Amino acid sequence: MISLKAMSLADVQEARERIGCEILRTPLVRLNVDDLPVEIYLKLENLQHVGSFKQRGAINVLKNASRDKLSQGISTASSGNFGLAMAWYANRMGIPANVVVQETSSDSKLKPLRKAGGTVIKLPFDEWFQLVSTGKFEKLPGHFIHPVYNRDIWAGHGTIALEILEDLPDVDVIITPYGGGGLFCGISSVIHELKPDTKLFVSEAETAAPVTAALAAGRPERIVKKPAPFHCVGGPSVLAPMWPLVSRFLEGAIVVTLAEVAEALRLMAEKNHVIAEGSGALPVAAAMTGKAGSGKVVCVVTGGNIDTDKFLKILAREIP
Repeated sequence: MISLKAMSLADVQEARERIGCEILRTPLVRLNVDDLPVEIYLKLENLQHVGSFKQRGAINVLKNASRDKLSQGISTASSGNFGLAMAWYANRMGIPANVVVQETSSDSKLKPLRKAGGTVIKLPFDEWFQLVSTGKFEKLPGHFIHPVYNRDIWAGHGTIALEILEDLPDVDVIITPYGGGGLFCGISSVIHELKPDTKLFVSEAETAAPVTAALAAGRPERIVKKPAPFHCVGGPSVLAPMWPLVSRFLEGAIVVTLAEVAEALRLMAEKNHVIAEGSGALPVAAAMTGKAGSGKVVCVVTGGNIDTDKFLKILAREIP
């Protein structure tokens, strides 16, 4: 069993010093809708250069790695955005990047990855998830960087929380989507130290809600993951090594329908001119249900890399 050590606030503060000049300090804006059950704010990570928050963790882990480790290039695994961020920054550093992806990954995710200089290695989903779960990628070239089991990645993501607290010190709730758990670990570590009365929720789509299942069982449980017409994250189970770290500060999980996600995507586009992907809209959909409580709710809009044709259909009130 893999055992992971929690990171500290100091880790995040050091990450901020390391990556501050190479990321966008993204704006925190209020959702321009008055008749909602809560006051919703959008943390616009979709505006990062690679279109997602993954840029923070990718830069931090690469800048903090020794040149000896990076001399033969790197390998990682990703469903899209993390691989893009790693390939993009590795290319800037002048080193090759290999990214193991699910064979069902969309072209809208893979084209930018290849354009950024990444070499794509496709695997069937079950095999890909098994490799991610075990962390065993012995046959890949270069230095392997696990996309989740890495404190440097969490620390990079945790810088989002520092910015939220600076811009909205009286935040009551923060909602993130849940993929591997690195984003939640980063944000929760900061909030626990600096504003522990802020409630932390994760949002999940009805097509894959492993955190909800884990909370009900008290441990990670295997679920049936259903296909989604647009990217909404969520795997067949919570990665077991992450559960002890995630469950410490987790207030709850909010499951939303695809129709609710689509409505959140439309609302952000129409009211705030924000283009988000499905996973980036999950927190907004969750906040709009009112299940996260009242007050000031920050939704981390994690990415905006959505297929254009699908986005247009959503704007036309269709489910792709």
